[in-house]
Amino acid sequence: MVSNYLLPNKYKKVGWFLLIPSLVLGFLLTIGIEYNINTTVFAFWFDEIMEDLVLFSFIKENIYNEIIGVCLLISLALVAFSKEKNEDEYISRVRLDSLLWATYINYGLLFLAIIFIYGIPFQTIMIYNMFTILLIFIIRFNLVLFITKRQMENEK
Repeated sequence: MVSNYLLPNKYKKVGWFLLIPSLVLGFLLTIGIEYNINTTVFAFWFDEIMEDLVLFSFIKENIYNEIIGVCLLISLALVAFSKEKNEDEYISRVRLDSLLWATYINYGLLFLAIIFIYGIPFQTIMIYNMFTILLIFIIRFNLVLFITKRQMENEK
């Protein structure tokens, strides 16, 4: 099966190279360890609590969160959407099944969060929700490939 919509395999290595430190820095950010990278950035929309709404302006902002978010999104996309070395119909099927599983789990967790979590913690959950679908996909996809490879080795 020809899969022209996937990136070449070499991007998977770049993705993993970015993903590991991005996850570590994202985890550190989650527990409150943050670096200050204050700079002037262009903002389409800015509304800090108790301040006036600012549209289409330059603001001074700590962009550490944005750098981590962009690195996570890029690295997750590179890992998730790069071809395997031997891309075949079985791997395409596992890829599709993993994406379906990731979608079900992601929206199941989101459903539970909508019902049971309120206020600022819900906003935190929504931030995590941006990354979880690709993360769940990568975990399940690689786990199924690992188990399949192991079973094939045991049969020989």
